[in-house]
Amino acid sequence: MKIMVIVAHPNLNASRANQAFVQELKKHPGIYVHDLYQAYPDWHIDVEREQQLLLEYDRIVFQFPFYWYSCPPLLKKWFDDVLTFGWAFGPGGDHLQGKEYVVATTTGGPENGYRSGGSNWFTISELFRPIQATLNRCNGTFLPAFVTFSASDGTDDYLSEEAKRYADYIQTSMAELVH
Repeated sequence: MKIMVIVAHPNLNASRANQAFVQELKKHPGIYVHDLYQAYPDWHIDVEREQQLLLEYDRIVFQFPFYWYSCPPLLKKWFDDVLTFGWAFGPGGDHLQGKEYVVATTTGGPENGYRSGGSNWFTISELFRPIQATLNRCNGTFLPAFVTFSASDGTDDYLSEEAKRYADYIQTSMAELVH
């Protein structure tokens, strides 16, 4: 299975957790890491290039810090620009059929804050619904998310272990992820 990880962090150099994840992924030759903020510092997304990349991979992972209950703005723009009507969905929009999608995110808050009735009021799965709906519309399979909670407070050892767990997780077969 060919895996592409689309990293969308507005300041990756300042993120201990996301840096740890990227460094771990680079140890795995079967994983292609694509940093959106590095590729498009001017926010002018090369739609054809991005669509071609999507065609080359079986599983697409979206890695980002959970940012005001959503993804960072460049990733939202990427969704809007790249996943076009007639290409990703709608009549003739079957280019992404059969792709697998995983959201991988880090939160500053603890896991118990992302429970029904918790400090954020909703579960993390409920908060991912707009992204899940977008990707489901693109004829693929939305797999369970990978979440690292309390990332900003994590020790180096914790983040290193989470990075290893993350790399293993995104390489796991679909059958194992949905059970």
